[in-house]
Amino acid sequence: MTFPAYSAYKESGVEWLGEVPQHWPVYSLKRTVDGCVNGLWGDEPDGENDIAVIRVADFERSFSTVGLDKLTYRSITTKEKQSRLIKSGDLLIEKSGGGEKTLVGCVVLFRHEFEAITSNFVARMRPLSDFDSQFLCYSFGTLYHGRVNYPSVKQVTGIQNLDAESYLQERFCFPLRVEQTQIARFLDHETGRIDALIEVQQRLIELLKEKRQAVISHAVTKGLDPTVPMKDSGVEWLGEVPAHWVVASLKWFWSVTDCKHITAEFVDDGIPLASIREVQSRYVALDNAKQTTEVFYRQLIEGGRELVAGDLIFSRNATVGEVAQVADWHPPFAMGQDVCVLKKQCQWLSSDYLQAVLRSPVVMVQLDNLMIGSTFKRINVEDIRRIIVPMPPQDEQKIIAEYLIQETEMIDSLLSEAQRAIALLQERRSALISAAVTGKIDVRGWQPSGRVRSPELEFEAV
Repeated sequence: MTFPAYSAYKESGVEWLGEVPQHWPVYSLKRTVDGCVNGLWGDEPDGENDIAVIRVADFERSFSTVGLDKLTYRSITTKEKQSRLIKSGDLLIEKSGGGEKTLVGCVVLFRHEFEAITSNFVARMRPLSDFDSQFLCYSFGTLYHGRVNYPSVKQVTGIQNLDAESYLQERFCFPLRVEQTQIARFLDHETGRIDALIEVQQRLIELLKEKRQAVISHAVTKGLDPTVPMKDSGVEWLGEVPAHWVVASLKWFWSVTDCKHITAEFVDDGIPLASIREVQSRYVALDNAKQTTEVFYRQLIEGGRELVAGDLIFSRNATVGEVAQVADWHPPFAMGQDVCVLKKQCQWLSSDYLQAVLRSPVVMVQLDNLMIGSTFKRINVEDIRRIIVPMPPQDEQKIIAEYLIQETEMIDSLLSEAQRAIALLQERRSALISAAVTGKIDVRGWQPSGRVRSPELEFEAV
């Protein structure tokens, strides 16, 4: 779908914005809202003065709206909430928070009618009468994706804070309200169509993930030959397994050794350390691993901790259950923190097979029951040793492992395709919004189509 450009443009005077339609004025963001009204966290609910408090966690960033799934209620006095109440059409801006990959300053639109205020990390911006709230929300989204807010972000003790006064000095282009509303209508319609396509891909991803788990689970509990005799495993949640398989604790087949609990010195050019973020794929990923000195490396591999091809590195903290193999092409490396190493008791045991078992529902259900901790889940090494695993004979382990590698690689390829499709749709969604709110395309004559069809994601001005 293509859209026309405006007939005449002018220089905006804003470097990143470039030219804008001739009749669109350019001025600071602060002229569009009544400022930023900071929120409040209040006290524990008391049953009398309780009110919904909108947190950053309630932001549905993909849709620039507020989600209602897990609302938090706090006790706020009448005096405190009087000037902080939010209403449908208000914009909410994240003033504190952010993260390593997420810049503070996201804006969402509040479209609900219930009584609420914002938390102390969120501020309310109420659009002035000459401005369409949905248009402003799309505009703030474009500014955010373009990192225009970055110069106004201050880092304090690991938390990002947005200098709202500074940010609202940024200049943007604004047509008259009637045109703002038309642009917002257009974007609601077109982004809704793109979002529907994204939802299809997301459902596909969930189905593929379920299929992946089902394929692994069946292979490591029932085998690949449907004609073999079965027996009761003696484990309620495991059910029947092939009669010639052994079902026992992991420690009877593989040793489990915790990492060394010492604080290693980190250097720029040394020996890699594998911690929880390095064990989330088939093989240990060392590209971005921290590195240590030869002296600390020698200490870290003491006590049977030297890593060899076929070993499995298992995460026992935070990302409990993630597991990756040590390959013969890896350079020398050691375990960092929060992981343990699994080593074969017999060399004929298959690393690929056990890795599949450890990632299957057979083990996941056990991990759920064994993990401790509230904020960060973890599991003790002794509990890992007690995990029940089904163990077929040597040849069958190899056959099952090869089958699962082939099947999961095919499913993973489909997953990657779906994820790439989502990334492309999201990119086009952002580009369409930016093109509309900056006047690169003219949608004044647009009307919604009477029939629904998949969007042609092409919108360059002609």
